[in-house]
Amino acid sequence: MPLHIPRIPGIDFLAPGKQLGYLEIEHSDNAHDAAVIPSPIAVLSGGAGPTVLLIAGTHGDEYEGQILLQELIRSVDPAVVSGRLIVLPALNISAVREGRRVASVDGVNLNRSLPGNAAGGPAQQIASIVAEDLIPLADFVMDIHSGGIASEYVPSAFVYHGPTPELWAQKTAAVAAFNVPYSVVVRPMLKSGSISGAADRAGVPMISTELGGRGTVSLRILERARKGLRALLGHWGLLPGVPSPDRFADPSAVEAAVQWVELTPQSPVNSTMAGLFEPTVELGQRVAAGALVARVHSVEELDRPPKEFFAPIDGVVAIVRHPAPVNVGTTLVNIAVDHGTTHPKGNYVTA
Repeated sequence: MPLHIPRIPGIDFLAPGKQLGYLEIEHSDNAHDAAVIPSPIAVLSGGAGPTVLLIAGTHGDEYEGQILLQELIRSVDPAVVSGRLIVLPALNISAVREGRRVASVDGVNLNRSLPGNAAGGPAQQIASIVAEDLIPLADFVMDIHSGGIASEYVPSAFVYHGPTPELWAQKTAAVAAFNVPYSVVVRPMLKSGSISGAADRAGVPMISTELGGRGTVSLRILERARKGLRALLGHWGLLPGVPSPDRFADPSAVEAAVQWVELTPQSPVNSTMAGLFEPTVELGQRVAAGALVARVHSVEELDRPPKEFFAPIDGVVAIVRHPAPVNVGTTLVNIAVDHGTTHPKGNYVTA
């Protein structure tokens, strides 16, 4: 029997081949009078195999994932797919069109909105479709992020710890296959309204990414992620032989290239004054607790010396703020605990 999702008209999720369509997001205002906001979707289905859900454009000012998934849709022949690939390259289409983290149509952070609300605004409707319709179809999920306009991350996979030993093992294996320079780990269910949180609740293994940032695209990071995405799809069994499964016969050989770092409640260094942010460390730099990591300069008080900020813990500079103007409470840098080439272990309690 065909599998049709009413909020994604024209797509039969059981049909072979390539299908292109839209999520229909109902919204009526001055710009959208009795209309829908179309969020694009592609489904590429071959023979028997797993279902992989790939997402980008959850935040509209994060571009690497959008480019990677557009390329994938155009370049992959469904005949070579072992299973089903569901691709959403511009999930929050209104934010993507504006090049902003959240869309002006509702001002809602989509990645804090799951499980969403089918009767809510645009972001709530999209969140509902992802949580209720698409994640339940998936065996694996990837949501591709970068730092956007406001920050820059070390190029990394980004994973929630746990929530069970079995899911954690699948996540760490996926990180090894994706094989970008870093993996950033956060506590279980860090943001329960995120796509990662929804996947954890559904028991579906998922990794996210943070591929640079500054609201631009790094050629070096994009190329590394392009290779990593193909390798990950091979690892998950969707593109057999791309690469050969033998590449992952010894996971430690791949994991050795991945630096595992962990964001903790002690990681953020927040400004306590408004002004202009001057970083005194580089992204990826190792620092000791007490090291100078930032200064903030007053704009109006010309005789006021800059305020200095220091690393709260030993670790790696994992995130740096962009642009320079900051307010009280703005996070300037994040210092991540350095676990070397071994992923952190521990309990899996999500409460």
